[in-house]
Amino acid sequence: MAAPIGFLFVLCLQIVLVFSGMLYPRNSMSRTVFQNIDGMWNFRIDASESRFQGFSEKWYTRPLKQSGPVIPMPVPASYNDITQSKELRDFVGWAWYDNEFYVPPELTTKRVVLRIDSAHYNTIVWVNGQEVMQHFGGHLPFEVELTKYDVQGPNRVTVAINNTLTPTTLPPGTIEYKNDPLKYPKGYFVQNLQMDFFNYAGIHRSVKVYTTPKVYIDDITIVTGIQGTNGVVSYTVKSTPASSAQSVHVVILDREGRSVGESGQSQGQITVHNANLWWPYSMVTSANETAYLYTFKVTLTSNSGVTDQYSLPFGIRTVSATSTQLLLNNKPFYCHGVAKHEDADIRGKGLDFPLIAKDFNLLRWLGANCIRTSHYPYAEEIMDQADQQGVVVIDESPGVGIHKGNFGNESLSHHLQVMEEMIQRDKNRPAVIMWSMANEPQSGLPEAEFYFKTISQFVKKMDPTRLVTFVANADYQEEKAAQYNDILCINRYFAWYSDCSHTELINLQLTNDLQAFHSKYRKPVIVTEYGADTIPGLHQDPSFVFTEEFQVEFLTEYHKVFDRLKKEFLVGEMVWNFADFMTLQQITRVVGNKKGLFTRQRQPKMSAHVMRSRYHGLMHSNATQHSYAQGHATVSSKFTPPVVFPVG
Repeated sequence: MAAPIGFLFVLCLQIVLVFSGMLYPRNSMSRTVFQNIDGMWNFRIDASESRFQGFSEKWYTRPLKQSGPVIPMPVPASYNDITQSKELRDFVGWAWYDNEFYVPPELTTKRVVLRIDSAHYNTIVWVNGQEVMQHFGGHLPFEVELTKYDVQGPNRVTVAINNTLTPTTLPPGTIEYKNDPLKYPKGYFVQNLQMDFFNYAGIHRSVKVYTTPKVYIDDITIVTGIQGTNGVVSYTVKSTPASSAQSVHVVILDREGRSVGESGQSQGQITVHNANLWWPYSMVTSANETAYLYTFKVTLTSNSGVTDQYSLPFGIRTVSATSTQLLLNNKPFYCHGVAKHEDADIRGKGLDFPLIAKDFNLLRWLGANCIRTSHYPYAEEIMDQADQQGVVVIDESPGVGIHKGNFGNESLSHHLQVMEEMIQRDKNRPAVIMWSMANEPQSGLPEAEFYFKTISQFVKKMDPTRLVTFVANADYQEEKAAQYNDILCINRYFAWYSDCSHTELINLQLTNDLQAFHSKYRKPVIVTEYGADTIPGLHQDPSFVFTEEFQVEFLTEYHKVFDRLKKEFLVGEMVWNFADFMTLQQITRVVGNKKGLFTRQRQPKMSAHVMRSRYHGLMHSNATQHSYAQGHATVSSKFTPPVVFPVG
């Protein structure tokens, strides 16, 4: 593998994108998503020694096929597993795509926007040979207004993506050069990962071209509170350019499309009487009460009489915590869920609607009421299903594997930018109750304290209505940063990564560990990971590691501890993992991580049936205990005030 001199170029890119509201593209009377550029794109990698050939030869100035051989590449999809090429599967450096789109003449008088929902990790985009945007980081959308460019006739969009991970990217990684001439050719290097999942790359989510009026609704922020049986909806509508907005009309519609409140102000508060609250499906006894969504419909009229309209689904709910409880709508919520991955055969991390539907069916089959977007923000289409189906979400950034050397100012600055983008995207989602800053950082290091204090304060200032955490795996005696978490999210693998096979030690070790964490911080605890690798179909009695019997025994021992501690301070349990997923090749992984309840193809192991029995039992117990659904949801008479986000 040749030295990736060109990969350094990505570190010099300046972020020229200014993030506005970036509302998800929806059709309306004034807006049109007129072209989805998903499908087969032309594709090639820059396998030159420098990885810089594409820039030196200016591949973006002409159709990609004129620069050399191209292959068809599906979008959305990771490119790694599409071909039979080992070189492409393991490629590190710049990969190039191009395709064409058209803007109908009647739409050129409007604001035309090109949007990429996600590309991994660092991206430069050209339209007709002219650079239009750059984005640093994966998993989140970015877009550019094309109005100032000539987009009449066929338009060629060229996208260059670099998947190199460095000490300042999220997730971080390193490039290691192998310099022993007796073992490696000149310039040989490897990409070292600090995460336990495959470094999939490509255009992972949809590419769209859409229009809005030139005076348009740029952003909507909704914050809800509860007062008795009423919902209190505080909102801010931002228009661009603000000076051209003449009037704003806001109406809240119920499921049947009936108005339940309205206003003529761009910022204000609306009371929804006898409100239907957003509840997770596990906290109601009737499907009609699950995940109730209202519609926030905004109509903007400009000084010239042009109208823009946007409708946003939202739910009325609150989230808070005490020293021992996690509360939704002032009622105790116990998370019995799973950690997941965006991962599947062939398409890697590519958006896949059938897979999304299958996974949510399996979540309901399991009785899982909560997921963590481990270890990065998931597609908006997945988040939509969580909102609609009543599945609670811990929304996690790509800050996985932050180790010594990754706590510097450049890393912190980028981490804050990613948190801002993630919160901006998901701030109006009722399913999202908690922001996770990172997974398994080395938070026992002294430098971790300032790092996570800074991020936590930033997140709480940006969104004071949700809880903040990072997922820890440090020893409680060494932990330096967990005091900035509202909920203690902890990963533990007793009898797997320590004292392997000795399930008889789980009870003692896990009990002492969780009690010590709670005693130190006096905050609720969620065990966000616990699990054991299991080869499907491998059986042995008595149980042996990697067998299905061992996985069942392992999980069952953890459940004994959970059942005791949930009466004290434990507010959740999330098995690792929902399904098997791909990882880097290594001797501790047999074609990926096998800790899933399901195979990568979504077939159940023995453990899935065990978890289904447990979770449905917990769900029945909770519903019986709380009796949440009695017509309109009634909560404590204590007023939970909404908090208004800062404008701008």
